[in-house]
Amino acid sequence: MKIYLGIGLLVLSFIAPFLSFFVAAMNISIAAKATIIGLLTVGVPEVLAVLAVALLGKEAFDLLLSKFRGVFRHLAPRGSVSRLRYRIGLLLFILPIIPTYIMGYAPQFLPDDSTWRLPINIAADVMFISSLFVLGGDFWDKLRALFLYDAKVQFPNA
Repeated sequence: MKIYLGIGLLVLSFIAPFLSFFVAAMNISIAAKATIIGLLTVGVPEVLAVLAVALLGKEAFDLLLSKFRGVFRHLAPRGSVSRLRYRIGLLLFILPIIPTYIMGYAPQFLPDDSTWRLPINIAADVMFISSLFVLGGDFWDKLRALFLYDAKVQFPNA
């Protein structure tokens, strides 16, 4: 029973932030909405995850974590890609910046009340995430190197 309860709490910790959409649609005060959404986004998932780990125990949690990583390990791209695919990936990586600048510096082209705003933002996010898979494993290594202090750039000899 402890294992099922722990797994349930772990799943709920992942789902909790998405419950914010339902809270936003509720007919309650803005202050109450802000408080509940803040808790669902920042506090509740962490508390539920800690409770899940406490219930599961280290061995069961490590087993679940290794199975979870195993599923996503196959999705991560590996190796290098062709020059054309790399250029397409870079385009997909950089293009999502454009709507952000338009909303920030020229809001008259994409105002807050525009019906196009949400679809454009979703498309930009999907484009950015898909670019990471189009760019391939070598790019993931480059991206990872950005966060390593001791990483050095080595350019190929031309």
